Amino acid sequence: MSRPAAFSIDHDPLPDLEQKQTALSYLSEAWAEARHDGVDGDCLAQASLFTALAELVSTYGEDAVAKFADGLSTRVRNGEFSLALAKQ
Repeated sequence: MSRPAAFSIDHDPLPDLEQKQTALSYLSEAWAEARHDGVDGDCLAQASLFTALAELVSTYGEDAVAKFADGLSTRVRNGEFSLALAKQ
């Protein structure tokens, strides 16, 4: 994944939803490239979670992130992160 040299462009920040979609696109591209290079999906997932949680802690603090993480088990069980949900 090659990127042009960094330089500053003065423009308005993207709206929140558009930023999230752009971020997901970047991460999906990096993920695909790492998988192509032979990096195991589980290793990528663990590294991604660590990086994401570290960023959240630096932004919001440990207590806020711990509270957020407390709710993740329920969300996982409810299928929020499942790509293919069973149809009933």
